Amino acid sequence: MDQAAETVGRATGADEYSEGGEVSLRGLVTLAGVYAGGVGAFAWRTRASGRQLPERVPPLDLLLMGVATYRSSRLLTKDKVTSFLRAPFTRRAGSLHGAEVMDEPRGHGLHRSVGELLACPFCVAMWVASGLTMGYVAAPRATRLVVSCLSTVAVSDWLQYAWSLTQQKAED
Repeated sequence: MDQAAETVGRATGADEYSEGGEVSLRGLVTLAGVYAGGVGAFAWRTRASGRQLPERVPPLDLLLMGVATYRSSRLLTKDKVTSFLRAPFTRRAGSLHGAEVMDEPRGHGLHRSVGELLACPFCVAMWVASGLTMGYVAAPRATRLVVSCLSTVAVSDWLQYAWSLTQQKAED
């Protein structure tokens, strides 16, 4: 088999996709399957229970869930306090502003794919938003309470940064 055919064969059936071979397609497919399976199981169970989906989500609830998704995603992927969740799949690459850190994925295959997910707030946001949406369907009052708390923390974070910036400018 010539090298071009071998490369094409490896690319179409391979478990890794990238120039450096650092992205595991099988790991990403597994994570996508877990995500789709979880959402599908929730949808099936909701339908089987006879529970009706909300006709619409009020704008304030959407805003609260959006801000809560933002804050939860940062909490899971960047905060020092949740490093213990990421540590088996990532390594510390540096520190950011406040109590945030920069982690990078490590390992191979599914292990690395989980690390990529846990190091990326944009990637985790879809999982968080889906969880909050499922919570909103199953227990809207409890979910509103949780998203209100998370949104309050996000607003507090923004005010902390605004205060620090104001204080810094006053000292200059």
